[in-house]
Amino acid sequence: MSKKDYYELLGLSKSAGEAEIKKAYRRLARQYHPDANQDDKNAEEKFKEVSEAYEVLSDTQKRAQYDQFGHAAFQEGQGYGGFQGGYGGGPFEDIFNMFTGRGFSEDDIFGMFHGGGQTRQKKGPEKGNDLRYDLEVEFIEAAFGVEKEIQIMRAENCPECNGTGAQKGSSPKTCPKCGGSGQVKYAQNTMLGQFVNIKTCDECHGAGEVNEDPCHNCHGTGRIRRKRKIKVKIPAGVDTGYRIRISGEGEPGIRGGGSGDLYIFIHVKSHEIFKREGNDIFCNMTVTFAQAALGDEIEVTTLEGHSKFNLPAGTQNGKVYKLREEGIPAFRGRRGDLYFEIQVETPTDLSKDQRELLMQFAEVRGEKIKPSEDKEKGFFKKVKDALGGS
Repeated sequence: MSKKDYYELLGLSKSAGEAEIKKAYRRLARQYHPDANQDDKNAEEKFKEVSEAYEVLSDTQKRAQYDQFGHAAFQEGQGYGGFQGGYGGGPFEDIFNMFTGRGFSEDDIFGMFHGGGQTRQKKGPEKGNDLRYDLEVEFIEAAFGVEKEIQIMRAENCPECNGTGAQKGSSPKTCPKCGGSGQVKYAQNTMLGQFVNIKTCDECHGAGEVNEDPCHNCHGTGRIRRKRKIKVKIPAGVDTGYRIRISGEGEPGIRGGGSGDLYIFIHVKSHEIFKREGNDIFCNMTVTFAQAALGDEIEVTTLEGHSKFNLPAGTQNGKVYKLREEGIPAFRGRRGDLYFEIQVETPTDLSKDQRELLMQFAEVRGEKIKPSEDKEKGFFKKVKDALGGS
């Protein structure tokens, strides 16, 4: 059975922020927890689904992978960590209300129930953060592809201390508060027993080390922010929402970990003539009354210039014609088509001779026409008649 979309499961849009994700998860966790739905066999499965969705969308790296590759980004059977079932200790709703009534925050409660609070600090290499860049391109550029140079701001390892944060000649020391673990533990006594909560050490901020003589260039952070220019190749046929991944162009890793990736999100500008649907494009083509009635060889505007088209005689206003493979180039398969709708132009500045010819044309066709007078001419005619003019 195919997995449901994580955003849909949590009732969120793809632009949802961290606070929205957490709020939606907490609401659904309380709603579907098995302890609060003992008579509902589907509640446990639903609870597992929303918990799995939260575990992915609340993690920046996992979310970026999911946004690009969907469920295929994670191997079948490995799961996503986090919630694995009930919390124990009675109906979840009663427990939640009991704790909130005694001054515990929601963060404290979900920290107790969610594996002891914060994720355990890793001591090995960690990959750096991924970065996002929104790139706007012209309609034609998106159709045929283009190379762009972008400029990004990103954190990089300080060249003075090589990312250690310590001044040259010194080295980081083990954090005295956490003993190098990067975490501190504290116990909370509740009616259900004692819970041990784990939080990131506020002395070393999870690094497990402190700099007694910090680097003057980066002020002990080990990082500086720099502008970088990067060339991006936009393939032909992209549309708004397409993402390009540039490996290793994110922020540097921690403790020797690899750099994160840069994700380019494409936004295509609208075009003054063409509108796009899939790989097909649509536009309007204006022709004269004579061309529509008699037929003509016309030039249709295309993405690459113009293309000749034999307009059939008797073409009606609103008729749609197609030029094969004059649309958007495809990544694979056939190129899209161009559809153009005929707009018959009605003349507004007829001369006297032209009006007489049209009247004769109407008479030949058996049409009885009483032409409407021009408003300005009609006004002066009335004035002339009022003055007794002939």
